[in-house]
Amino acid sequence: MMRFRHMRDRHPIRTRLTAAARSLFSTRLATSLAMALCVGVPPAGPTFSADIVSPGATVRLLQGGTDISGQARLGLEIDLRPGWKTYWRSPGDGGFPPEIDTSASSNVAEVGVGWPAPHRQAFMGLETIGYDGDVVFPLDVRLTDPGAPARIDVRGAVYVCSDICTRVEIAFAADIGPGIVGRDADAARIETFRALVPRTAEQEGITLGGAEIIQASGGPELRVVATARTPFGEPDLLVEADAPLAFGTPRLRFADDRRRVEITAPLTLPLPEGTDGTATPLRLTLLDGSRAVEAHVQATAAPPPGGVGEDWQVDGHGDVVRLMGILATALLGGLILNLMPCVLPVLSLKLLSAARHGGGTPRSVRAGFLASAAGILFSFLVLATAMVGLKLAGATIGWGIQFQQPLFLVLLVVLLTLFSANLLGLFEIPLPRLLADKFGGSGGKEGSLAGHFATGAFATLLATPCSAPFLGTAVGFALARGALEIYLVFAALGLGLALPYLLVAALPSIAARLPRPGRWMLTLRRLLAVPLVLTAVWLLSILSIQTGVIVAALITLLMVALGSVLSGIDQGSSRRSTTAAVAALSLVAAAVLAPLAVTVPQTVSDAPARTATEVNWSHFQASEIAERVRAGEVVFVDVTADWCITCKVNERMVLADPDVTRRLNRPGVTPMLADWTRPDPAISTYLQAFGRYGIPFNVVYGPAALDGIVLPELLTRDRVLQALDAALGRVS
Repeated sequence: MMRFRHMRDRHPIRTRLTAAARSLFSTRLATSLAMALCVGVPPAGPTFSADIVSPGATVRLLQGGTDISGQARLGLEIDLRPGWKTYWRSPGDGGFPPEIDTSASSNVAEVGVGWPAPHRQAFMGLETIGYDGDVVFPLDVRLTDPGAPARIDVRGAVYVCSDICTRVEIAFAADIGPGIVGRDADAARIETFRALVPRTAEQEGITLGGAEIIQASGGPELRVVATARTPFGEPDLLVEADAPLAFGTPRLRFADDRRRVEITAPLTLPLPEGTDGTATPLRLTLLDGSRAVEAHVQATAAPPPGGVGEDWQVDGHGDVVRLMGILATALLGGLILNLMPCVLPVLSLKLLSAARHGGGTPRSVRAGFLASAAGILFSFLVLATAMVGLKLAGATIGWGIQFQQPLFLVLLVVLLTLFSANLLGLFEIPLPRLLADKFGGSGGKEGSLAGHFATGAFATLLATPCSAPFLGTAVGFALARGALEIYLVFAALGLGLALPYLLVAALPSIAARLPRPGRWMLTLRRLLAVPLVLTAVWLLSILSIQTGVIVAALITLLMVALGSVLSGIDQGSSRRSTTAAVAALSLVAAAVLAPLAVTVPQTVSDAPARTATEVNWSHFQASEIAERVRAGEVVFVDVTADWCITCKVNERMVLADPDVTRRLNRPGVTPMLADWTRPDPAISTYLQAFGRYGIPFNVVYGPAALDGIVLPELLTRDRVLQALDAALGRVS
């Protein structure tokens, strides 16, 4: 009979505790053991199978039934209370793993325990490895005689901790074997967590190089190199070994567009004299988002590594060429961005800017368009600075993610209201005399340089919810690397978006040949205000999704009031204008504070977001993709958001096509919708696994495309149908 029990002396890493930490932990453990007399439930008989309830968790035995081979599938579920945690098989600096003893079972030859992928946790100043929320440990029971009845007896204990640690004793019994059917709900829970159990590296398309002990300047370190067919996100490596080896949190260095990573973990205990740490069996668990692999290796000695480093820093000439190629891609992506739907509202400001230069001197035309180009470049560098700061802070980064923030949407609505009111002639704000002289006038026939600069900056803001061809590749390269690459790529993107302005600056006669400004421009201004007003309405609709209809309606009323107040700024006495300006600022402040003042529950629905298509979308679950593909299905993943205009164009022009809809609704095809309108860490991690940081993003999986076929940003009917065929192995 199998007896599965992790003893405490198998975890040498615990010797890292300082004397004070040992004392503190011993005190709390003593408290835990004392509490166990009250909250632990000792065995009450050989058939005790009710849920075991403790202050920190409820523990139960799930019964999933028996398969055709006679192997029963059970699960040990630990449903943790908020703020409580439990431990993996190697718990780290403190804590204890579950103790599972099945030796009292009958007609049971073997019990295999599955360990779902854990994560690192901070506990009392120590780093532990385990779970919070809910976890199920799958138990695969192989019967001695599959044709005879059997009884599984599970005894032992689990350890749960918050500010105290509690040992919860367990005792379960269940009849298994022929004619005994499990519970469907239990089977589904078991399979959900079985999908999280690390697989072999080959199954996940990952190659783990040998584990080498290197002699670094700070002491011995373990180095492992992993490669994958799809880019890594932010992987972690858990190392298990018998004494005398224990390892700390690893450092990561990427290469080959994040498809290769060097993982270096320091030894946290000194090696015994006369040993070098080699010839020691190691158990490696590599975690990367939804991917988790496990491998058994043996440590070997190696000279200090040269380091893989970042791709373009490794092998000089070739990597510089690659960087130059990415910058060229970014330049082209920025240029194409001028044609994307997101930038069309800014066309109003572009046309008005060009019209103001009609009959102007080449010098003034050149200065105005150079100022607009400077505004674009400045905004892209501000975006790059924000991305670098967020990345250093460990926050989620991506192209267009600022549209997930209600405050940003409100600020854009305010800006659009101001621009629209100005175009409609409700108000004009002349620059102070000093600035008017410096920037070329206060809004005369050629406009001020400050106004042209603002136009360029505003164009950048409205461009960010769009992802043009080539843009996703460039942004993904930049955000996966360091600050220098981010600044270079974003500068290239800005230069691409500014190229039309630079073209007119180089050939000012293009704008100078337009009719001279006159009364006709008043009509043009009013017409050009319409796209800006419609854009503000669209942004308010996105805001209603994120904060609720009440907040969006309140912002709408404040903007209407703002337009009315602005019409009084230029009229009447100076006192009236001042009062109107104060009232306008007050309305803007109220609009900015409205999303902060009204709290809206951020619930996550299992139902997919509504779209304009008739596709039977299912809710995105990254953990289900591999299981469905192994069952022979095709999975189509659409990562979208309500603020992503390109996504909506794809949806209406391609995914709503009758042929595409019919294919996606066929049996054996699962269309998954990942709605990124609001922040979602699961979707962010999924995108980063492909080296992507923006949307739209579409992938097709199938038996012939286990790693997925990534589709271009702009979809076409034929491209989607071809990918669905290719995923099934059909060559058209």
